[in-house]
Amino acid sequence: MPEYGFALMGEEHPPRRLVDLAVRAEEAGFDFAMLSDHYQPWTSTQGNASFMWTVLGAIATATERIALGTGVVCPTMRMHPAIVAQAAATAASLLPGRFRLGLGSGGQLNEHIVGRPWPDAGTRLDMLEEAVGLIRRLWDGGLVSHHGRHFDAVDAQLWTLPEQLPPVLVAAGGPRAARLAGRVGNGLIATVPDRALVDAFLATAAGDAPPRYGWVSFCWDRDPDRALDVAHRHWPIAGLSGDLFQELRLPRHVEAATRHVRREEVGRVLVTGPDPAPYAARVGEFLDAGFTHVWVHQIGPDQEGFLRFWQREVVPLLPPSSGARS
Repeated sequence: MPEYGFALMGEEHPPRRLVDLAVRAEEAGFDFAMLSDHYQPWTSTQGNASFMWTVLGAIATATERIALGTGVVCPTMRMHPAIVAQAAATAASLLPGRFRLGLGSGGQLNEHIVGRPWPDAGTRLDMLEEAVGLIRRLWDGGLVSHHGRHFDAVDAQLWTLPEQLPPVLVAAGGPRAARLAGRVGNGLIATVPDRALVDAFLATAAGDAPPRYGWVSFCWDRDPDRALDVAHRHWPIAGLSGDLFQELRLPRHVEAATRHVRREEVGRVLVTGPDPAPYAARVGEFLDAGFTHVWVHQIGPDQEGFLRFWQREVVPLLPPSSGARS
């Protein structure tokens, strides 16, 4: 049975709002929520980029049931893997059995700020693989010294470890990354309902049914024209190719790249408006492609309206979740 999640977008909402939305998502019956990790927003219209780990701790104390994950953290440049290992161990201690660590190879928008040269895609995946290995060694406990191709750690030891270690979910945009996710991770994250990614992941994954997480953006509004306007204003990156996501350095570069993205183009890519059927169908595309978990992102400020719409009109059209309640 699938599980359904809610996106907590740190680029679009300030930290207190994110905590409130996590509580509301729990009340709306979502099984999990995923919190984004950005140093900068994509565009100045989005206008936020708080420190994810602080917000995560606040959400941990404000919620009781909903699982929480990172969607996603890059453990290679802006944050050393030894620090990510400590942060995730603390989060898992605050959220016993409710935390999952989503990792990815990063984008220049967030990672270049520490002044290191931006590596090519293959190198970024090599860095990610080494980082996950170091994180797992530190989670095993004891004193760790590591001198690898990309990272060093000297006399590192985590003194606060959770009783239950979190699963590691690895984001993939292509088959090489998906195979890496299977080798080093406990689950897959993807943003497209691509069966080939799922198959590449399963070809190297351990276990009978490792989880596969899909992420999808929507823009609900009762007024279809207003929904499309909000989507175009707040999420013009829907009109960009995946490669550009990794290479743009500043919000103004994103704004320049999306200047010629037309409203109609965003409407062709995203589900918007008041009809629940297309929302359920888009989620169904992920389920049909072999994903076990789907988390949904409502673009723009009207999060409460979307939560009501999801609970009352979309959920009845979906297969029941494994955590479904009456």
